[in-house]
Amino acid sequence: MKAKFLFVVVLTFVLLLNACSPAATPTAAPAPAATSAPAATTAPAATTASAATTAPAATTAPAATTAPAAAATSAPAASGKPFRIAVIMPSATNDLAFSQSMWQALQSVQTDMGGPTALDIKFTDNMFNVPDATNAIRDYASQGFDIVIAHGSQYGSAVQEIAKDFPAVTFAWGTDVNTFGEPNVYAYTAAAEEGGYVNGVLAAKLTKSKIIGVTGPVEVGDAKTYIDGFVQGVASVDPSIKVNKTWTGSFSDVALMTEAAKTHIAAGADILTGSSQSVIGSIGAAKDNGNVLWFGTQADQSSLAPSLVVCSQVYDWTAMLKDLISKHQAGKLGGDVYTLHLADGSLKMVYNPGYAIPADVKAAGDAAIKGISDGSIKVTP
Repeated sequence: MKAKFLFVVVLTFVLLLNACSPAATPTAAPAPAATSAPAATTAPAATTASAATTAPAATTAPAATTAPAAAATSAPAASGKPFRIAVIMPSATNDLAFSQSMWQALQSVQTDMGGPTALDIKFTDNMFNVPDATNAIRDYASQGFDIVIAHGSQYGSAVQEIAKDFPAVTFAWGTDVNTFGEPNVYAYTAAAEEGGYVNGVLAAKLTKSKIIGVTGPVEVGDAKTYIDGFVQGVASVDPSIKVNKTWTGSFSDVALMTEAAKTHIAAGADILTGSSQSVIGSIGAAKDNGNVLWFGTQADQSSLAPSLVVCSQVYDWTAMLKDLISKHQAGKLGGDVYTLHLADGSLKMVYNPGYAIPADVKAAGDAAIKGISDGSIKVTP
């Protein structure tokens, strides 16, 4: 009983003590520290080049369209965000061939649109290794780029596979005419046979040995059609001229291209031509000889041998790129094929000012350009 009475006294004392104490002030929880946004993913680093693979088998392609006339490109969306284009290329942006032609066009469009704040361009070059290129294509698409350009005929299988997974992204690839029936894929090519024909006419007028050497990479796409046109141009002037062709099987192997050119020179060729990024090997062989002329394609190659390059066919993708941007902004993400032609100026013949071309030879080249442009000369790819 005494213990019970003692417990009641103690409990009463505790209650009275708490009632007299001031209420505890709650402590504010510390604000969480701000975290940095994750770093932007860069495209995968370039890997050692390997031989290019062949483009996938062609299916029925939509009707080809000529490259549109250059027009003012739409400004970026009202959100203020730049339009975003990523490009994957098989060689360096300064290769004086296929990759440089696209890179220069992208830079030109960026300038016309107002700079990087209007058009954001990212690139991954030296992607001869197709699996690495495939990873880069998918990576750019996953980052939400508006247009992803796979600039190589060896990238067709990758585009066909990846485009299905990113229906809101426009994919463009070439040189080829196959959109795979996908609503978000554009294809593009160049009527390279046209400039090939012009170069063939010029070469036939200039050769003294009547032997011409051709160094090609893989017998596909514009690499093939350029050579086809060149052979027709030579034959139109003198069918007795011998045109010897070598296909190295690689877009990237400069050493193979060099050896092929040397073989042609040893066989009596006094003129060489060819396509792909590896023709720097062929041009080097011509320079070493000192008396062998060169005819280029895809980009102006005069700087590689200022006294030996006669003329270059130059690809200008500018109008096509502007049209791709406009169509994407209008909601059309794919389905068309673009083709560069001499008639619309998207193919250009650039004479090297460092080479003194005879007036009658240049006149023959100019006549070929005019004939192809007005349709009076037909060149078969």
